Amino acid sequence: MKAVAVLLPLLSLSTSFASPTGEQMVLGLPGTSRVPSLSSGDALHAVNEWLDDAKKAILKGKNNLEKWYHDGKEFIKQNELLYELVSHPAFENHQLRVTEPELCDTTVKQYSGYLDIADDKHLFFWFFESRNSPSTDPLVLWLNGGPGCSSSTGLLFELGPCSIANEGKNTTFNKHSWTSSANMIFLDQPVNVGFSYGDDGTTVNTSPVAGKDVYAFLELFLSRFPEYSKQPFHISGESYAGTFLPNVATAIWDGNKQLDIAPNPSIKKINFESILIGNGITDPYVQMGSVADYACNGPYPVYSDPEGPECSALRTKVPTCQRLVKSCYNYDSKLTCVPAILYCNSQLFGPLVQTGLNLYDVRKKCDRSKDGDLCYVQMSWIDAWMNDAKNKVALGVDPSRTFASCNTDVNMAFALQGDGVHNSAKLLSELIDGGIRLLIYAGNADAMCNFMGNERWLDVLESSFQNEFVAAKPIPWVTLGTGKLAGTVRSAGNGGFSAGNISYVVVHEAGHMVPFDQPEAALDLFSRWIANTPLSLN
Repeated sequence: MKAVAVLLPLLSLSTSFASPTGEQMVLGLPGTSRVPSLSSGDALHAVNEWLDDAKKAILKGKNNLEKWYHDGKEFIKQNELLYELVSHPAFENHQLRVTEPELCDTTVKQYSGYLDIADDKHLFFWFFESRNSPSTDPLVLWLNGGPGCSSSTGLLFELGPCSIANEGKNTTFNKHSWTSSANMIFLDQPVNVGFSYGDDGTTVNTSPVAGKDVYAFLELFLSRFPEYSKQPFHISGESYAGTFLPNVATAIWDGNKQLDIAPNPSIKKINFESILIGNGITDPYVQMGSVADYACNGPYPVYSDPEGPECSALRTKVPTCQRLVKSCYNYDSKLTCVPAILYCNSQLFGPLVQTGLNLYDVRKKCDRSKDGDLCYVQMSWIDAWMNDAKNKVALGVDPSRTFASCNTDVNMAFALQGDGVHNSAKLLSELIDGGIRLLIYAGNADAMCNFMGNERWLDVLESSFQNEFVAAKPIPWVTLGTGKLAGTVRSAGNGGFSAGNISYVVVHEAGHMVPFDQPEAALDLFSRWIANTPLSLN
C-alpha cells in the first residue's frame, strides 16, 4: 500500500496517511506556495509606499540595523522598518522588536512584531488590548494548532477583533471577539509558522522546546508592558495546542517556582491562572481509542450502520494503535513514537478522509476544489490579506516575507519526532493540584479531536479533583446573553460558586473551531471562565 501525504494541519497528529485505495495523492496547503515572494526591490518600494510619513522622517539617514535611544526607549532600523527594541538582562539571547499597527480593530491599542531568539529564531506576535477595561481585564495568550498553523487563523477566522471577508480583500468587525473580555496575544510559534521565521534552516520540532520559547516571549513582553502583568494570565488554544499548552504551562510554572526559590526583581512572576483547550489532542492513547466510537456512534455518525463493515474494520485497528501509543509513552523515543503516528493516522483517520466529509465538522461535505485542502475557503482569504504589502508594513513584517496559514514542513518535522503522541496530559496534574484551573471544551461535530475522547482523558487525569470530576454529571450550559442552551458542563472544585478547577464543556452544533461555529456561545464560555464565575446556573 502506498503512502499518501494528506496533511490536515488543524489536526493535532498531522502526518502521512496510507491510502485505502492505494493511489498516490498529495494535498497542498493554502498559501504555502501560491503567493510569490516580493523581490528586494519590490519590498523596498512597498515599505516606501506604505510606511507613514512620521516613521519615514525618523528613519531618514539611518543605516540598516542602526540603533539609537529616544525618550528612554531603544529603537532599531531593520529592513527599512522602525521598531522599538526591548531586551532583558535575564534573557540575554532574546529581544523584542515592537511596532504599533492600526489594523483590524482601530478602536483599541495594538502592538506587533517579533521575539528574536539568539539571532536565528524570530517569533511573530500581534497583541490587542481589551475593548472593555484593559487595566483590569485578564491577559490571554492564544495559540493555534497544526503544529504548523499560524495564530492568525484564530485571530481572523474565529475569535479575534476582526474577521476575514470578501476573499481576503478586507476584514469586518467581530462583535463576538474574545477581546471583548480580555487583552489578547496571538503568537505564531514555533519558528517558520505564519510570519515567524528561522535563519539558516533553524527549526523547532518538539513541544518542550517550543514551550520554553513562549515563556521567554512572555517575560520580555511583560517587561516592556508591565501594565498587563498584574492581571490574571491565561493560556488558550485549540487542536495541537492540546499538546503545546501543557508544555507552555510547565515552562511558566517552572519559571515561577524558580522565582519563589530565588526572587529576581527584574523578572516578572507571571500571574498564571488557567489553561483553556478547545478540541485538543492531549492524551493520544485515550483519545485514539474513541475514534471508532465517535465515527460509528456519535451524534453525527460518519457511517450509517454502527455494526456495518466500515465500523467493524475501524474498531479492529484501535488496539494496535493504542499498543503503539503506549509504547511511545513508555519509551519516549522516535523509534517508538513515529510508528504510532504513522499507524494511527493512516488506519484510523485514513478511511474517514475517504468519505469526503469535512472531518473538522462532519455535518458538512468537503469539496477541496472549492473549499481548499482544509475544507475552509477562508484559509486562503487569510493568506491573501496577510500577504498584502501594506498590511505587512503596518505589522512590522518585511514585505518580501511570504505568509502561509500552515507550513507543511513544520508539521512534518514535529511528526518525525513523534511529538504528537506524547502524553501531554501527565504534565497537568502538578499544575492543577497547585491551583492552575483547567477548561477543556469540544464541539460535538468534530471528528478529528472528538468530544468523547476529550472527556475520557479528563476522567482518568490524576489530580486531587479526579474523584469529584468522575462523579460529576453533565448539566445544562445556558448562555447569559440570549438564554440559549449551548451545551453541557461537568465541573469539579467549584462548590457552585466558581467556574471550577477542572471543567469540561460539550458545545452543541459546533465543530473543531468552536468560536467560528458558535461565536456567541464561545464568548459566553470564555468570559465566564476567565471571570471564574459558574458555567451553569443549576
